[in-house]
Amino acid sequence: MERFLRLSGRAAAMPAANIDTDVIMPKAFLKGIDRSGLALGLFHDLRFDENGAVRDDFILNRTDMTETRFLLVGPNFGCGSSREHAVWGMLQYGIRGIIGSSYGAIFADNAANNGLLLLSLPTTEIAALMAELDEGAGEMMVDLDAQRIEMGGYAAGFDIDPTTRRALMLGLDRIGETLMYADRIRAFEKAYLGRKPWLMGADSDEQ
Repeated sequence: MERFLRLSGRAAAMPAANIDTDVIMPKAFLKGIDRSGLALGLFHDLRFDENGAVRDDFILNRTDMTETRFLLVGPNFGCGSSREHAVWGMLQYGIRGIIGSSYGAIFADNAANNGLLLLSLPTTEIAALMAELDEGAGEMMVDLDAQRIEMGGYAAGFDIDPTTRRALMLGLDRIGETLMYADRIRAFEKAYLGRKPWLMGADSDEQ
C-alpha cells in the first residue's frame, strides 16, 4: 500500500446517489487472472459509449481532470456487489480518496484494506464542499495527520477510524500490520510450544 499523509490534487464531483460497484467496475473487467488493466475499466460505461468513443460530457474525460485524485460523491457510494476490483481500479487510475456521506459496507472494507481513503462527512459538509466546485471540479487538500480537509474557502476537520488512519499513514495492509509484531508472535509461539511440545508431533525435534 502507498502511504497517505498529506495530499493535494484535483477533485471531481459525482453527486448521484447509489453509484454501485457494477458502475464503478463493469463485470467485463473481472475476467483477468491478475489486477492489470483495471484503470481502463473504472467507470467504463460512463467514460465510453457502446462503440468505445469517449463521452465528452463525463467529468473524468475533461481535459482539466486528467490527474484527478479525489472524488466528491453522493450517498451510498459503492453499494451493490462485493467486487474488490472497484477499489483496485480506483487506485490504478490515480484516485486516492473519496469524500461522501455514506458508503456500501463491503466497498468501505475493501477500500480500507487496499489504501483507498474514504471520508464520511455530514450531508451539510458535503453540500458546503460541493458549493466550492467550479463546474464540478476543484482543488482539494486532505491532511490525514492533522485530520483536516480544505477546498477553496472550505476548511474543516474530520473524524476517521484510528486503526484505518494508522494503516493509511504507515502504508500497511492487514498482513503488513500483523508482520510488525512478528518477533512477538515468534516468541509466543516458541514459549507455547515449549509448554506443549506434543503439538509439533511425536517425532519432531522442535521445542
